[in-house]
Amino acid sequence: MKILLKIKAFWVIFQFAFTVAVIIILMYFFKKFNWKIRKIWAKSQKFLIGYKTQIIGEPNLEADILLLNHQSPLDIVVLEEHYPQNLSWVAKKEIGQIPFFGNILKLPKMIEVDRQSKRSLISLFKDIKDRLKNKRTIAMFPEGTRGDGTKLLPFKDGSKLICQKLNLKIQPIIIINSNNILDSKKILSSFGTIKIIYLDLIDKKEENWYEEMRENMKKVLESELNNPSSNR
Repeated sequence: MKILLKIKAFWVIFQFAFTVAVIIILMYFFKKFNWKIRKIWAKSQKFLIGYKTQIIGEPNLEADILLLNHQSPLDIVVLEEHYPQNLSWVAKKEIGQIPFFGNILKLPKMIEVDRQSKRSLISLFKDIKDRLKNKRTIAMFPEGTRGDGTKLLPFKDGSKLICQKLNLKIQPIIIINSNNILDSKKILSSFGTIKIIYLDLIDKKEENWYEEMRENMKKVLESELNNPSSNR
């Protein structure tokens, strides 16, 4: 059984690389349609990889930034497909430095951040303001890295600082089961359903809003994982 999951994973990675290369070329020649190109690509992955999606709750279009847990590259794919506004993802600059494939960040004007440089925070603030001005929604992983999908990792302080300094409206999101569909660390891929759970807009008036938000996201994640009827 595991060998079949391995074979499927290699297929997923191969087609992922190939189709990403295709959309990079398309976005280069059709810059005005980069969002539509990304959405069509994201939708195609559902059929090429073989998974379903289930939406719980609704996106609040007043949100300036989405904060979500991170366990698989598919977290980005499923949100790109379903979110009704043009997203600008905050990603580490190392991705943007990959020859040719780094254009997946540069062409659609995603936000690259140097996590080792404090000076990059100034540039980050500037980029976020620019994307919001152009009616894009920021998407960010407060954990700062990928987990294994079984628990919520500690949140970094960066997303808290950004939200407070720029007075951003925040909607937390929990993604369930994407790591089982594609585990890029173990090179395994299965079939199933990925859940996108939209939580309520955060009220930053509370002093410990960031900690309370994480605790609520943790409870929702644990509740879903402990639910026998969850599509895993």
